[in-house]
Amino acid sequence: MELESARKNLVKISGHLYQQGLVPGKSGNISCKIGVENDFKVLITPSGVSLRDVDEKKVIIVDQEGKQLSGQGKPSSELKMHLNIYKKRDDVQGVVHTHSPYATGFSFSKENISRMEGFGPVESPQIHVVEYAAPGTDELAEIASRALENDDVLILKDHGVLVVGKNLDDAALLAEFTESTAKTEFVARIISREPIQVHLKRSR
Repeated sequence: MELESARKNLVKISGHLYQQGLVPGKSGNISCKIGVENDFKVLITPSGVSLRDVDEKKVIIVDQEGKQLSGQGKPSSELKMHLNIYKKRDDVQGVVHTHSPYATGFSFSKENISRMEGFGPVESPQIHVVEYAAPGTDELAEIASRALENDDVLILKDHGVLVVGKNLDDAALLAEFTESTAKTEFVARIISREPIQVHLKRSR
């Protein structure tokens, strides 16, 4: 039942992210993990398929080493990045990678996105940006997973957004909030010509 429920939810979240404009065209990929730390499986969206068109038959299931167990087509080219994150973060059960327009626009600039209240305590002033590495490479998988060891959202330089959550629903919400934050930052900079002033609030 856990597997079937996870599969249905991944299809639902895929369509939702597409409708929200966070994964235009055939961009982006999402996954969820089921099972325990040393014996888990990952459900991930397929390569070359719009998240708009993902159905239950197209959901790819792999083991923790990336061996494909079921699903039509091939897993996302970013599979290793997802697997590395799950191996380094036992608390993470969902990963969302988007190419949302505002946040991705910032990734191609020299400007950073300020962190805003609305998704937990604000403990650092800006969303972390990692250096560019080609999509689908071992280098990107290592850089991104290492940066997320102590964070839940990341801007991939000249590429897009990567977020994690305790489940896929939370990761999707954080992806939406990150894009909304980037849009707010963009508008604020046009109006005031200055970055947003962030008030840090330490978690207790």
